Amino acid sequence: MSAELAATSRAEAFLERIGTSGLQVFEEVGRFFYILHTTIYWAFRRPFDGKQWMRQMVRVGVDSIPVVGLTAMFTGMVMALQTYRGFERFHAEGYVGSVVSLSLTRELAPVLAALMLAGRIGSSLAAELGTMRVTEQIDALYAMATEPIQYLVVPRVGATTAMLPPLVAFANGLGIFGGYAISVGLLGANPVMYWDKTFQYLDLNDVFSGLIKAAVFGLILSVTGCSKGFFTTGGAEGVGRATTSAVVMASVVILVSDFFLTKILF
Repeated sequence: MSAELAATSRAEAFLERIGTSGLQVFEEVGRFFYILHTTIYWAFRRPFDGKQWMRQMVRVGVDSIPVVGLTAMFTGMVMALQTYRGFERFHAEGYVGSVVSLSLTRELAPVLAALMLAGRIGSSLAAELGTMRVTEQIDALYAMATEPIQYLVVPRVGATTAMLPPLVAFANGLGIFGGYAISVGLLGANPVMYWDKTFQYLDLNDVFSGLIKAAVFGLILSVTGCSKGFFTTGGAEGVGRATTSAVVMASVVILVSDFFLTKILF
Protein backbone atom coordinates (compact mmCIF):
# COMPACT_ATOMS: atom_id res chain seq x y z
CA MET A 1 0.00 0.00 0.00
CA SER A 2 2.83 2.38 0.88
CA ALA A 3 4.45 1.74 -2.50
CA GLU A 4 1.18 2.60 -4.25
CA LEU A 5 0.85 5.80 -2.21
CA ALA A 6 4.43 6.78 -3.07
CA ALA A 7 3.81 6.17 -6.79
CA THR A 8 0.61 8.21 -6.63
CA SER A 9 2.42 11.02 -4.83
CA ARG A 10 5.19 11.08 -7.47
CA ALA A 11 2.61 11.15 -10.26
CA GLU A 12 0.77 14.02 -8.60
CA ALA A 13 4.02 15.95 -8.11
CA PHE A 14 4.92 15.38 -11.78
CA LEU A 15 1.53 16.60 -12.95
CA GLU A 16 1.76 19.58 -10.63
CA ARG A 17 5.12 20.57 -12.13
CA ILE A 18 3.67 20.28 -15.63
CA GLY A 19 0.70 22.43 -14.64
CA THR A 20 2.89 25.04 -12.98
CA SER A 21 5.18 25.23 -16.01
CA GLY A 22 2.18 25.56 -18.32
CA LEU A 23 0.75 28.38 -16.24
CA GLN A 24 4.10 30.19 -16.28
CA VAL A 25 4.24 29.94 -20.06
CA PHE A 26 0.72 31.33 -20.42
CA GLU A 27 1.55 34.13 -17.98
CA GLU A 28 4.61 35.11 -20.02
CA VAL A 29 2.63 35.07 -23.26
CA GLY A 30 -0.13 37.14 -21.65
CA ARG A 31 2.35 39.70 -20.34
CA PHE A 32 4.01 39.96 -23.75
CA PHE A 33 0.74 40.65 -25.56
CA TYR A 34 -0.43 43.01 -22.80
CA ILE A 35 2.68 45.16 -23.24
CA LEU A 36 2.37 44.93 -27.04
CA HIS A 37 -1.30 45.93 -27.05
CA THR A 38 -0.85 48.74 -24.53
CA THR A 39 2.21 50.07 -26.35
CA ILE A 40 0.35 50.25 -29.66
CA TYR A 41 -2.58 51.95 -27.90
CA TRP A 42 -0.45 54.65 -26.24
CA ALA A 43 1.89 55.17 -29.22
CA PHE A 44 -0.73 57.30 -31.00
CA ARG A 45 -1.89 59.38 -28.04
CA ARG A 46 -0.53 62.71 -26.88
CA PRO A 47 1.83 63.88 -25.52
CA PHE A 48 4.68 62.73 -27.77
CA ASP A 49 8.10 62.83 -26.13
CA GLY A 50 10.37 63.56 -29.10
CA LYS A 51 13.53 63.97 -27.01
CA GLN A 52 13.08 60.56 -25.41
CA TRP A 53 12.48 58.98 -28.82
CA MET A 54 15.67 60.52 -30.22
CA ARG A 55 17.66 59.49 -27.16
CA GLN A 56 16.52 55.89 -27.52
CA MET A 57 17.09 55.87 -31.28
CA VAL A 58 20.68 57.03 -30.81
CA ARG A 59 21.19 54.44 -28.11
CA VAL A 60 19.74 51.59 -30.17
CA GLY A 61 20.91 52.62 -33.62
CA VAL A 62 24.09 54.69 -33.54
CA ASP A 63 25.63 53.02 -30.50
CA SER A 64 24.98 49.55 -31.96
CA ILE A 65 26.76 50.23 -35.28
CA PRO A 66 30.17 48.85 -34.19
CA VAL A 67 28.93 45.48 -32.90
CA VAL A 68 26.48 44.95 -35.77
CA GLY A 69 29.05 46.06 -38.37
CA LEU A 70 31.78 43.76 -37.07
CA THR A 71 29.36 40.84 -36.85
CA ALA A 72 28.14 41.35 -40.42
CA MET A 73 31.58 41.90 -41.92
CA PHE A 74 33.13 38.79 -40.42
CA THR A 75 30.02 36.77 -41.25
CA GLY A 76 30.39 37.78 -44.90
CA MET A 77 34.09 36.96 -44.81
CA VAL A 78 33.46 33.51 -43.34
CA MET A 79 30.66 32.86 -45.82
CA ALA A 80 32.93 33.76 -48.74
CA LEU A 81 35.79 31.65 -47.41
CA GLN A 82 33.61 28.60 -46.83
CA THR A 83 31.61 28.79 -50.06
CA TYR A 84 34.67 29.51 -52.20
CA ARG A 85 36.46 26.40 -50.94
CA GLY A 86 33.34 24.33 -51.44
CA PHE A 87 32.44 25.67 -54.88
CA GLU A 88 36.04 25.27 -55.99
CA ARG A 89 35.52 21.51 -55.99
CA PHE A 90 33.13 21.73 -58.95
CA HIS A 91 34.45 24.96 -60.55
CA ALA A 92 31.62 27.26 -59.47
CA GLU A 93 33.67 29.91 -57.69
CA GLY A 94 31.92 32.64 -59.68
CA TYR A 95 28.72 32.14 -57.70
CA VAL A 96 30.27 32.99 -54.32
CA GLY A 97 29.01 36.56 -54.60
CA SER A 98 25.44 35.37 -55.17
CA VAL A 99 25.52 33.07 -52.16
CA VAL A 100 26.97 35.73 -49.86
CA SER A 101 24.54 38.45 -50.92
CA LEU A 102 21.42 36.29 -50.79
CA SER A 103 22.38 34.67 -47.48
CA LEU A 104 23.06 38.01 -45.84
CA THR A 105 20.05 39.96 -47.10
CA ARG A 106 17.52 37.19 -46.61
CA GLU A 107 18.64 35.53 -43.42
CA LEU A 108 21.97 36.16 -41.74
CA ALA A 109 22.01 39.94 -41.39
CA PRO A 110 18.51 40.28 -39.86
CA VAL A 111 18.88 37.31 -37.51
CA LEU A 112 22.42 38.05 -36.32
CA ALA A 113 21.72 41.77 -35.87
CA ALA A 114 18.58 40.95 -33.88
CA LEU A 115 20.45 38.47 -31.68
CA MET A 116 23.20 41.02 -31.03
CA LEU A 117 20.63 43.63 -30.04
CA ALA A 118 18.75 41.10 -27.92
CA GLY A 119 21.89 40.79 -25.82
CA ARG A 120 22.77 44.47 -25.88
CA ILE A 121 19.39 46.24 -25.84
CA GLY A 122 16.94 43.60 -24.62
CA SER A 123 18.92 43.00 -21.45
CA SER A 124 19.30 46.73 -20.90
CA LEU A 125 15.56 47.34 -21.22
CA ALA A 126 14.78 44.57 -18.75
CA ALA A 127 17.37 45.84 -16.27
CA GLU A 128 16.21 49.46 -16.48
CA LEU A 129 12.50 48.79 -16.11
CA GLY A 130 13.10 46.04 -13.56
CA THR A 131 15.12 48.43 -11.38
CA MET A 132 12.36 51.05 -11.70
CA ARG A 133 9.79 48.45 -10.68
CA VAL A 134 11.59 47.14 -7.58
CA THR A 135 12.49 50.67 -6.44
CA GLU A 136 8.82 51.72 -6.88
CA GLN A 137 9.56 54.38 -9.50
CA ILE A 138 6.85 52.93 -11.75
CA ASP A 139 4.38 53.09 -8.85
CA ALA A 140 5.37 56.73 -8.39
CA LEU A 141 4.48 57.43 -12.02
CA TYR A 142 1.02 55.98 -11.43
CA ALA A 143 0.71 58.19 -8.34
CA MET A 144 1.54 61.26 -10.46
CA ALA A 145 -1.14 60.28 -13.03
CA THR A 146 1.54 59.48 -15.64
CA GLU A 147 1.07 56.38 -17.75
CA PRO A 148 4.31 54.33 -17.41
CA ILE A 149 3.74 52.48 -20.67
CA GLN A 150 3.54 55.74 -22.62
CA TYR A 151 6.41 57.37 -20.78
CA LEU A 152 8.84 54.43 -20.52
CA VAL A 153 7.90 51.64 -22.93
CA VAL A 154 6.60 53.37 -26.08
CA PRO A 155 9.87 55.26 -26.88
CA ARG A 156 11.98 52.16 -26.26
CA VAL A 157 9.84 49.82 -28.36
CA GLY A 158 9.35 52.37 -31.13
CA ALA A 159 13.05 53.25 -31.34
CA THR A 160 14.15 49.60 -31.46
CA THR A 161 11.57 48.71 -34.11
CA ALA A 162 12.49 51.73 -36.23
CA MET A 163 16.28 51.46 -35.97
CA LEU A 164 16.84 47.77 -36.59
CA PRO A 165 16.04 47.90 -40.36
CA PRO A 166 18.65 50.64 -41.03
CA LEU A 167 21.18 48.66 -38.99
CA VAL A 168 20.41 45.57 -41.09
CA ALA A 169 20.78 47.55 -44.33
CA PHE A 170 24.17 48.74 -43.09
CA ALA A 171 25.06 45.15 -42.14
CA ASN A 172 24.13 43.94 -45.63
CA GLY A 173 26.59 46.34 -47.23
CA LEU A 174 29.42 45.51 -44.84
CA GLY A 175 28.84 41.78 -45.14
CA ILE A 176 28.91 41.89 -48.94
CA PHE A 177 32.06 44.01 -48.82
CA GLY A 178 33.66 41.52 -46.43
CA GLY A 179 32.86 38.69 -48.82
CA TYR A 180 34.36 40.70 -51.68
CA ALA A 181 37.54 41.41 -49.71
CA ILE A 182 38.11 37.72 -48.97
CA SER A 183 37.12 36.40 -52.41
CA VAL A 184 39.08 38.94 -54.43
CA GLY A 185 41.86 40.04 -52.09
CA LEU A 186 42.69 36.70 -50.46
CA LEU A 187 41.45 33.97 -52.80
CA GLY A 188 42.09 35.69 -56.13
CA ALA A 189 38.55 35.73 -57.55
CA ASN A 190 37.69 37.95 -60.51
CA PRO A 191 36.36 41.25 -59.05
CA VAL A 192 34.15 42.04 -62.06
CA MET A 193 32.54 38.60 -61.97
CA TYR A 194 32.07 38.81 -58.20
CA TRP A 195 30.06 42.03 -58.41
CA ASP A 196 28.16 40.82 -61.45
CA LYS A 197 27.09 37.62 -59.69
CA THR A 198 26.36 39.52 -56.46
CA PHE A 199 23.55 41.50 -58.09
CA GLN A 200 22.52 39.03 -60.81
CA TYR A 201 20.16 37.02 -58.58
CA LEU A 202 19.55 39.67 -55.90
CA ASP A 203 16.31 41.62 -56.28
CA LEU A 204 14.46 44.17 -54.17
CA ASN A 205 12.17 41.54 -52.68
CA ASP A 206 15.17 39.88 -51.02
CA VAL A 207 16.30 43.17 -49.48
CA PHE A 208 12.86 44.35 -48.40
CA SER A 209 11.97 40.96 -46.93
CA GLY A 210 15.09 41.10 -44.78
CA LEU A 211 14.19 44.62 -43.62
CA ILE A 212 10.66 43.48 -42.74
CA LYS A 213 12.17 40.67 -40.71
CA ALA A 214 14.40 43.20 -38.96
CA ALA A 215 11.45 45.39 -37.95
CA VAL A 216 9.53 42.39 -36.58
CA PHE A 217 12.60 41.17 -34.68
CA GLY A 218 13.10 44.65 -33.22
CA LEU A 219 9.51 44.68 -32.03
CA ILE A 220 9.86 41.22 -30.50
CA LEU A 221 13.10 41.87 -28.60
CA SER A 222 12.01 45.28 -27.29
CA VAL A 223 8.57 44.13 -26.14
CA THR A 224 10.11 41.05 -24.52
CA GLY A 225 12.69 43.11 -22.66
CA CYS A 226 10.12 45.66 -21.53
CA SER A 227 7.61 43.03 -20.40
CA LYS A 228 10.25 41.19 -18.39
CA GLY A 229 11.37 44.40 -16.72
CA PHE A 230 7.90 45.85 -16.19
CA PHE A 231 6.67 42.81 -14.25
CA THR A 232 9.88 42.20 -12.27
CA THR A 233 9.55 41.05 -8.66
CA GLY A 234 12.04 39.96 -6.03
CA GLY A 235 14.36 42.91 -5.62
CA ALA A 236 17.89 42.93 -7.05
CA GLU A 237 17.87 39.17 -7.57
CA GLY A 238 14.65 39.47 -9.53
CA VAL A 239 16.22 42.12 -11.78
CA GLY A 240 19.05 39.72 -12.58
CA ARG A 241 16.62 36.91 -13.39
CA ALA A 242 14.52 39.21 -15.56
CA THR A 243 17.57 40.40 -17.50
CA THR A 244 18.77 36.88 -18.23
CA SER A 245 15.28 35.66 -19.07
CA ALA A 246 14.71 38.60 -21.44
CA VAL A 247 17.78 37.73 -23.53
CA VAL A 248 17.00 34.01 -23.64
CA MET A 249 13.32 34.43 -24.44
CA ALA A 250 13.90 37.13 -27.07
CA SER A 251 16.55 35.00 -28.80
CA VAL A 252 14.31 31.93 -28.87
CA VAL A 253 11.27 33.84 -30.11
CA ILE A 254 13.36 35.54 -32.82
CA LEU A 255 14.60 32.19 -34.12
CA VAL A 256 11.12 30.65 -34.02
CA SER A 257 9.46 33.62 -35.70
CA ASP A 258 12.21 33.67 -38.33
CA PHE A 259 10.95 30.33 -39.66
CA PHE A 260 7.37 31.57 -40.02
CA LEU A 261 8.43 34.90 -41.53
CA THR A 262 10.61 33.07 -44.06
CA LYS A 263 7.67 30.83 -44.92
CA ILE A 264 5.41 33.85 -45.46
CA LEU A 265 7.84 36.20 -47.24
CA PHE A 266 9.56 33.77 -49.61
